[in-house]
Amino acid sequence: MEPKYKRILLKLSGEALAGNEKHGIDFDTVLKFCKPIKELVDMGVEVAIVVGGGNFWRGRSSGKMDRTRADHMGMLATVINALGVADALEQLDVVVRVQTGITMQQVAEPYIRNKAVRHLEKGRVVVFGCGTGNPFFSTDTAAALRAAEIDADVILKATMVDGIYDSDPKKNPNAVKFDEVSYLDILNKGLAVMDTTAATLCSDNNIPILVFSIENPENIVSAVCGEKVGTLVK
Repeated sequence: MEPKYKRILLKLSGEALAGNEKHGIDFDTVLKFCKPIKELVDMGVEVAIVVGGGNFWRGRSSGKMDRTRADHMGMLATVINALGVADALEQLDVVVRVQTGITMQQVAEPYIRNKAVRHLEKGRVVVFGCGTGNPFFSTDTAAALRAAEIDADVILKATMVDGIYDSDPKKNPNAVKFDEVSYLDILNKGLAVMDTTAATLCSDNNIPILVFSIENPENIVSAVCGEKVGTLVK
């Protein structure tokens, strides 16, 4: 198979990393996700990854806690996941760097755009932690921002659902799946795929988004090679 995209940004949800445990990190699951990433690297694809933190903490669901502090806790959760993904990739002999939006130099590199691009050009996978480094922004927005900054060809949003539907397919058995939607559809129809800030950022910078299921990890390779998986947003 030949890759359709040269440089991608893969958005991995925290919940996916928990596997069947539903909380924390299931390392066998992480390894399973990292094997197709290694395949992409071996093909010459430049891979950047943004990880969520919902398997440990969700700032927006923290109730009475100060939102800024709760979001900072969520950012720390994404670093745990970033380090877990990096470790799995290293076990597969992939060279990887973790960069964080909040400086924690004993643990990871600080996010520096030019350095991240240089790593990608040298064939290293770069895992971005801490979201944007700012409260009130989701990791979806972080994925859109980092994709724009590193000039990614596409955002691959790996989820637990096999695309975008007109309603929740887990609650509505008659939900209709879209093969392709526009950024405006997400904003106007309130399609629950990403927050409006992320969708607007992708729209303004003309970055396509491919939403697909991670339950079959090989979908990552299929998506990059242009096969028909999931829903394309453009």
